[in-house]
Amino acid sequence: MARVSLLLLPVLLSVTQARIHRLFLRNETRFVVHLNTFGYFVNGTLEVKLVSLQLPAEGSTDSSTVGFSLARSRVNGVLSYTAEDTETCTLLKSKSDDTLILFTIDPHTRSVEVKSFNEKDSTLTGYKEKTQGKEAGKGEAGKGEAGKGEAGKDEAGKDAGKEVKEKSVETEVVSVTGKEMYGLKLALIKFKENSYNFTFNITIGAEDQGLYNLNFHNCRNMRPGVLSPYSLNVEIVEKNPAGFLSAAEIPLPRLYISMAAMFLTAAVVWTYTLLKHRYSVFKIHWLMAALAYTKTISLVFHSINYHFINKEGHPIEGWAVMYYITHLLKGALLFITLALIGTGFAFVKYILSDKEKKIFMIVIPLQVLANVAYIIIEETEEASSEYALWREILFLVDLICCGAILFPVVWSIRHLQEASTTDGKAAINLEKLKLFRHYYVMIVCYIYFTRIIAILLKVTVPFQWQWCQEFLIEVSTLVFFVLTGFKFRPASNNPYLQLPQDEEDLEMDEVVTESGALEGISKVKKTSNGRERQRDPAL
Repeated sequence: MARVSLLLLPVLLSVTQARIHRLFLRNETRFVVHLNTFGYFVNGTLEVKLVSLQLPAEGSTDSSTVGFSLARSRVNGVLSYTAEDTETCTLLKSKSDDTLILFTIDPHTRSVEVKSFNEKDSTLTGYKEKTQGKEAGKGEAGKGEAGKGEAGKDEAGKDAGKEVKEKSVETEVVSVTGKEMYGLKLALIKFKENSYNFTFNITIGAEDQGLYNLNFHNCRNMRPGVLSPYSLNVEIVEKNPAGFLSAAEIPLPRLYISMAAMFLTAAVVWTYTLLKHRYSVFKIHWLMAALAYTKTISLVFHSINYHFINKEGHPIEGWAVMYYITHLLKGALLFITLALIGTGFAFVKYILSDKEKKIFMIVIPLQVLANVAYIIIEETEEASSEYALWREILFLVDLICCGAILFPVVWSIRHLQEASTTDGKAAINLEKLKLFRHYYVMIVCYIYFTRIIAILLKVTVPFQWQWCQEFLIEVSTLVFFVLTGFKFRPASNNPYLQLPQDEEDLEMDEVVTESGALEGISKVKKTSNGRERQRDPAL
């Protein structure tokens, strides 16, 4: 499965170009399509170019039922109105308590009516049909551009260019601000049978900056039993003064590279510890080191990927592929390491039971699937129907993995509880039991902070501070790694690792130290990992 996901990467990268969106929907029946969410600072711009909107025959399409809405979120990611409301058509709103701009497409009058509610100082720029009695096609350089420039891009219309010349209208650029938007009518160009296009551009003002949701509506499909299929081809360019990243994403390149430096520091310290206490090192310790280095490399590529998205509006394929590969490896290594430590492998026992092997057979493929789902989500337009499907798959699979990874720790705790009452190593098992109970609490806290608290933080902080969600996730991961390494460190002063590993150690100690003939002789015992353990005869 991992090999298949890597082969899919170049294909997925060609589907979308990040903050420069190109979406094509064919025979779509959804009554509302969420195109995108973006956080705008002052002078941020949104350009929407409806390349082609193909509707059913005009006689079967009601006017004032199709169009776009741009709504500012009331609280970070929460829509200021309910887009899924099946009783009220958003395009027919006559008032709103929140910032909302509606673009209602009327095929009969060949116009797009603009309605704005609570818009203060943003500026709308678009094409408006001229009212002067001039012949069509003899205007200024910008005349008819809204239709002519896009007609050639329509895949279905070979003669689209010819029809544009016959039906083109004389247009002029118009720019309005704030309340002046209300009632403005933009030109809707019909370039072939039942196919239309138009363009508009919005520059966000100081009082209107925030997190906005752009949606497309076909309110006719809200009626029970009515399906009015349509085809939509739209290009969206979203930009802030600093680049193509949303307001909450601008700090992410610096955040990821800073966290990469911290993880690298932790990885180097861990490697130094392993080399210093190499006689107490298990193979799982090196696996933990590999996880730390893989996480570091993944963060570096993630930072580079966001840097190029900010500069170019889309990722550079090579860097993006490297990030996805390391992201896959990091996810697999993380859950393998958690499962091995949770089962007590190497620390408590050296063989996995059949029940524990089944956990690996379930969790690891699911984790690979979760990472593939994440890659597909990252490279799929938010408006496509597949996006919602893969998002639900990712959430469900991640939830299953997080729950399943707790079972090995619970089994280890139960095993140590039973062992502490049935054999003579009660003190040893109680010490191990305490360690694994702490580890269980650590895993629960890690899952809680990275899956629940992070989401709550995102919807409560101001839109420009939503990057704190990623900060919390990365810091929680770093703290979890450090605490896990501290508790299972291969150090001579670790009380847990100082304890004898089997009952034979205790028995031999008694024989050697109590025999007068052997007094003054120290015992050297070969342990399971090949190291020599020397007992002080004075003890």
